[in-house]
Amino acid sequence: MDILNMSDLQVSLIIVGIIIIIGVAVFNRMQHLRYRRKIESTLDQRHKDILLEKTGGSNAREGNRDRIHERIEPLLDKNFFTGKSPQNDSNRKTGTEFSESLNEIRKNPDRDKHSSTADDKTSINSEAHALIDGFDSHSNYIVNIYANTTIPAKELDGLLHRKFDFNKPLSWFGQKNAHGPWEDINIKSADHSDYIHLRGCLLLADRTGPIREIDLSIFRDTVQDFARQINAKTECPDIVPSHEQAVKLDRFCADVDVMIGVNIISKDEGAFVGTKIRGLAEASGFKLDTDGVFKYRNDDNHVLFTLTNYESEPFAPDNMKTITTHGVTFLLDVPRVANGEKVFDQMTHFAKVFSNTLGGIMVDDNRVPLSENGLARSKQQLINIQTRMKKHNIIPGSPNALRLFN
Repeated sequence: MDILNMSDLQVSLIIVGIIIIIGVAVFNRMQHLRYRRKIESTLDQRHKDILLEKTGGSNAREGNRDRIHERIEPLLDKNFFTGKSPQNDSNRKTGTEFSESLNEIRKNPDRDKHSSTADDKTSINSEAHALIDGFDSHSNYIVNIYANTTIPAKELDGLLHRKFDFNKPLSWFGQKNAHGPWEDINIKSADHSDYIHLRGCLLLADRTGPIREIDLSIFRDTVQDFARQINAKTECPDIVPSHEQAVKLDRFCADVDVMIGVNIISKDEGAFVGTKIRGLAEASGFKLDTDGVFKYRNDDNHVLFTLTNYESEPFAPDNMKTITTHGVTFLLDVPRVANGEKVFDQMTHFAKVFSNTLGGIMVDDNRVPLSENGLARSKQQLINIQTRMKKHNIIPGSPNALRLFN
């Protein structure tokens, strides 16, 4: 049809149609963006990255304790080596709230549990409430599954294969009879299992932040669906208070998540050669790992502290013969070591040996020389941090602490 021969009505209708089509497309796009922002805001709140804000002080780190969804090993502020205690009312309040929460749980350990029906509560074996060593309801979302007969291996295998679907470490345990011990179970053990009771322990927080509420919901629904398939009873804590507990736990952990560092730098802009660093490190008991970090381990193969390059280039095995650097750094991850006081003494002893042998100077992050008094204040703060952890039922260096601070 020739547009010149079209009537005004036809032209108007075509224009109106085009406008309507464009309007619908724009409206759909706006709805999509609004929905996407809403979901992102709900599931993954973003906060300021404090790694971009240098606080100075030392190689130890102090986190943003008001953050909820992100937690990293924090930088200690300038008061770390002065012995002063930073004043922060909100931080003290967070610790108090967490302590009160734990006290309430200790007084009433079953307050956060409910069974799938009212009748289930009376039939669940009370002995099954006993905590599995290293897994408690303060740090884990714990579910129980009670079957009347042996749980089929095929169904159990399917449940175990979903272990990594919930964005936090999950451990499963099983009982072969009502009075038997809890056994750690995994995919390999599922094919020859004779379990009638299961317990799942989903970690509430780690260094990536607290578990998301939606992940708790998905885990609970997964457990309940599994129980219905095998005609079993379930016991799952309520989601909202469990998520609140995860947030409080994460805030407390961020408050004590500290790494203490001691730098050895060269004098007069000189440099340390890689071959001498490696020889001294290996003679002291360090082993160079594939990540470019020398690690000092105890008899149980647990890392006590590390030795890294003061500069950005890692100590890769294939570059130690050619690398030179202006310094090295000893690091101690406070929550991840038991007997932190003794480990600190070990680390500072090696730092002094390296300083003397390499002809360097022990300094903090501001390149200020470290005195014995400064080291003593650092040691005391380490003791204070580990004491706080113990008061909150988190034993430094324990399996529970290693999961929380991983």
